Amino acid sequence: MSSKNRYEAIIEKIFLSKYEDGMREVDFERSEMIAIARELKIDLPKNLGDLVYSFRYRASLPPSIQNTAPSGEVWIIRPAGRAKYRFALITDAPIVPNENMADTKVPDATPGIVAKYAFDDEQALLAKVRYNRLVDVFTSVTCYSLQNHLRTTVPDMGQVET
Repeated sequence: MSSKNRYEAIIEKIFLSKYEDGMREVDFERSEMIAIARELKIDLPKNLGDLVYSFRYRASLPPSIQNTAPSGEVWIIRPAGRAKYRFALITDAPIVPNENMADTKVPDATPGIVAKYAFDDEQALLAKVRYNRLVDVFTSVTCYSLQNHLRTTVPDMGQVET
């Protein structure tokens, strides 16, 4: 099985085993991912946190989960404490560009050596943001990078990265 299919199978089983019609939140814990993977005879992902992370930021939840959402709402996954998570229904409000706003053209100032060896991942994107001073341009404030990101824990939320 590919990682995507493995991730989908685990998250789908967790949701569908707990969801009942009318529920607006469905809680689960990291340990359940392990139990479900064993039950489904699926190899655990090497980075268990990536399973939830991928559905929070990179991939859509499986159609079997999405189809339970009422019209105009979507399911998302929120942190709910240390190693705890929550499927939550929210109003579907896709982020779309405002056509009335002017385009701001920014020449790519990424050094050639960086562009040549950068991967196609979030760290490469962050490097381009820094080299091109995009935060400065769009906030109109001179900004400085102290570190790539900060990982900490927030009460009743769990681990967060900024």
